[in-house]
Amino acid sequence: MDYKTIRKRRVMTYFIEAADEIIKEEGISGITIRKVADKAGFNSATIYNYFENLDHLILFAAMKHIKEYALALPKYLYNVDNALDRFIKVWECFCYYSFKEPEIYYAIFFANLDKDLSEYIGEYYNLFPEEIGVQPKEVSTMLLRHNIYDRGMALVDECVKEGFIREEDAETINEMCTLIYEGILQKVIKNKIDTDKAMEKTMKYIHLIVESLTNKNNKNK
Repeated sequence: MDYKTIRKRRVMTYFIEAADEIIKEEGISGITIRKVADKAGFNSATIYNYFENLDHLILFAAMKHIKEYALALPKYLYNVDNALDRFIKVWECFCYYSFKEPEIYYAIFFANLDKDLSEYIGEYYNLFPEEIGVQPKEVSTMLLRHNIYDRGMALVDECVKEGFIREEDAETINEMCTLIYEGILQKVIKNKIDTDKAMEKTMKYIHLIVESLTNKNNKNK
């Protein structure tokens, strides 16, 4: 990392940590450019030298919270040797960590932000590579996508390549799993279901979806 990048990373970290404190105190909705600048000890204009807009800053602050999930993935995927088991295990890990911080995950993957923020994900992990850890190629490809539907398809496509899922069923499986997850995540946010029950229900439904549409010829592969 050259000096310019190191300096950029250091200053951006001040703002990210300030935004993170506000998230813990007031929630994501409490973040404003002025509040972050005041807490970090800079003027508001300086933030725009490092972040394009408030959405950019919010995403980076929220990304800090999914580090635990990203770094836990290798443990979940230990000894996994096929795409179908990888698909299930990634969902299991994602549900476990996202249901612990539902507002953060909802803000990253479902909130209606002003623009598509996918390009910022790569920038974030380039600046903070330690946040993603060492991942298999299929998983790192998935992690670099902002859209949760695209993340799921990256894993489903591998299942198609290995013959576990028929190509014509791929989008259906991904969409059903995503819709189930989003609905239960909203229930967790509204305190209508506890995290353990949310985890149990989501994984039960994902297993049922996958089992009903898995290519039976390759099920025991």
